[in-house]
Amino acid sequence: MSWQSVPQYPQYQDPNQQYNYGGYPPQGGYGGGYPQGPPQGGYPPQGGYPPQGGYPPQGGYPPYAQGGAQPYPPPGGYAPQPGFVQPPTDGYGSYDDPEGQPKNFSFDDQSIRRGFIRKVYIILMGQLLVTFGAVALFSFHNGTKQFVQKNSWLFWVALAALIVTMLAMACCESVRRQTPTNFIFLGIFTVAQSFLLGVSASRFGQTEVLMAVGITAAVCLALTIFAMQTKVDFTMMGGVLLAFMVVFMIFGFVAIFFKGKIITLVYASCGALLFSVYLIYDTQLMMGGDHKYSISPEEYIFAALNLYLDIVNIFIYILTIIGASRD
Repeated sequence: MSWQSVPQYPQYQDPNQQYNYGGYPPQGGYGGGYPQGPPQGGYPPQGGYPPQGGYPPQGGYPPYAQGGAQPYPPPGGYAPQPGFVQPPTDGYGSYDDPEGQPKNFSFDDQSIRRGFIRKVYIILMGQLLVTFGAVALFSFHNGTKQFVQKNSWLFWVALAALIVTMLAMACCESVRRQTPTNFIFLGIFTVAQSFLLGVSASRFGQTEVLMAVGITAAVCLALTIFAMQTKVDFTMMGGVLLAFMVVFMIFGFVAIFFKGKIITLVYASCGALLFSVYLIYDTQLMMGGDHKYSISPEEYIFAALNLYLDIVNIFIYILTIIGASRD
């Protein structure tokens, strides 16, 4: 029999409450309603009219009703069986993934920061090994002292190299970020600083140099642990430290004209204290985390340079205090 010969069925209601197909005939309909009268060519001979079993009861047959004609399936296949629940979709035919929620990237940030800190301290340890190796060479080897005294021009060459490389790394971002240029400049700066520090240390006794090295190591270790554990944010003290640095430089300029043991001890003590605070400040800048300001992980050369200068200055002023107290 033809679809056109069957009266319009009531709306089909899915037992799973998921779909509503709006009744029969199939989706798309026949335009402006069912035609009145038999189709062209007559009704098909099978079963006659009305269909075998009679018209469906009012309200339509229930799904797969027994004792009557089976209902026609909805367009596109049979309706879902009772108890079947269609998984929710996002509107584009894909399923919602409970694991597809936005991830927290704090772990990745912490991993990058840890790698940055590790790299900075590896570079710093290499610098300190070269520097204190030169200090030991100048302090315990008389031939090196005599060679430097006969070739005083080496001091001025080292000083010029120190100033040029330090200014280049501090002022030019491309110099301190591009590899291997940054390592070349840092290496030249470290060698020049080591040479100058060795020349300065050669004026002191061996016992005084060893005491200064030991005290510097203990102070720097304690300050580093304090900077990592304290809840006080020293990164906000950049302006204050800069102001103290200006006052300290003026004090040093005045101390040139007023030489004496007392003023030397005061000046060296102020310098050791100032650069101790700078060591805490630079350590927290490197750590990042909850501190207000932090240095970029790409600035590992600059971070290592800051820590290196802090440690070297602490050593110089502690050595000056020890030497002045023994005179």
